[in-house]
Amino acid sequence: MVEKSKLIEEFEKHGGVLKTAELKALGLNSRQIKKLVEEGELSKIKQGYYELADEVTPEEIIIARLFPNAIIFLESALLHYNYTDRIPTAWQIAVDRNSEKSQYDIAYPLLQPFYQEPKFLSIGVTTFEVQGVEVKIFDRDRTICDLLRYEKKIEREVFSNAVMRYVKDPKKNVRNLFEYAEALNITKKMQSQIGKWLL
Repeated sequence: MVEKSKLIEEFEKHGGVLKTAELKALGLNSRQIKKLVEEGELSKIKQGYYELADEVTPEEIIIARLFPNAIIFLESALLHYNYTDRIPTAWQIAVDRNSEKSQYDIAYPLLQPFYQEPKFLSIGVTTFEVQGVEVKIFDRDRTICDLLRYEKKIEREVFSNAVMRYVKDPKKNVRNLFEYAEALNITKKMQSQIGKWLL
């Protein structure tokens, strides 16, 4: 059996989430992994993914480790950039529309996937770090484009607050905003909704 300190160290290296293959690489077999779960040392997040039972792993890390291609999206991204104070009921993530839909049906954390054409998934992607784990998110300019694209799904107050906070944000990049708007076919909407505030 692997020493507990070595196990903890390995979990810390991976932001608190390890795959079955990574546990096996440490020298644990399936029976030993099962025993650690039964003894309350490990918790199973979903098939093939584990965390230490007494640790609370940030949800962003779980998403990044379980779905490395998923991108934090829309209201979850608005919250990250402080463009809204409202916490979405589920993590909104952008995913490839050709990906297997059932994989996102997990008990924790709650996910709300938005299925996108692959060509849209590379526009304005950036990352941020949580405990050494890189988490994908759309940048602030792309997030405002998504806000416009999904305007009908967003509460009016959330929408107008986000626009105003973006306009005042010194980190915004108006050139990116217009480039993304063109790539996402929403240039007219962008000019009518936000253009006037950026002049």
